[in-house]
Amino acid sequence: MADLDEARRAKDEIKAALAGRDGVAAVGIAREADGYGVLVRVLGDDASARRLGVPSSVHGVSVHVRATGPVTARR
Repeated sequence: MADLDEARRAKDEIKAALAGRDGVAAVGIAREADGYGVLVRVLGDDASARRLGVPSSVHGVSVHVRATGPVTARR
């Protein structure tokens, strides 16, 4: 179980580690039943996500990887 500050620190660390890698669409914080975790959205399928080598947790904060399409801002 991670609180919001722990999740924010983990998100910053994951974001820095994945910076510049093709296929990473977004990194954010996700609410969990018992606190917060990190959510990494990757372009493609689950195999694409595995190839990026995203860890399952960072400093005790769980990391979830989800395949997605392109992420764009709404107008």
